[in-house]
Amino acid sequence: MKKFDSINVIPFVDILLVLLAIVLMTSTFIAKGIIPIDLPKSASGQKMESQNVVITIYDDGKLFFEKEPITLERFGEHLETLSPETYFSINCDKKAPFEFFVGVLEALNVRHFRNIDIVTEK
Repeated sequence: MKKFDSINVIPFVDILLVLLAIVLMTSTFIAKGIIPIDLPKSASGQKMESQNVVITIYDDGKLFFEKEPITLERFGEHLETLSPETYFSINCDKKAPFEFFVGVLEALNVRHFRNIDIVTEK
């Protein structure tokens, strides 16, 4: 038998190229803000207004304020700068931890925001 002194790197390069393609595709979705969230369904839904401030909670617990990632603590600080008449729309993935949803509602309630829509699918 013939002994090989080198390692065949072609399969390794193929795997790296596939991983690179996956990373590039995922980063494109993140940059455009089009990663879908799975909204709960509701039979009594209504059309929402377009000038609402959008708050999004993803299934992994990440919180976004108008497409910008934010922590729950910074979210509360950011609310101090808004008027109590501001309209909010909460997009919460149905698999998101309930504690994050309650934390967002509590932060809005403590600062006396009353114009809150919870977005669902009809």
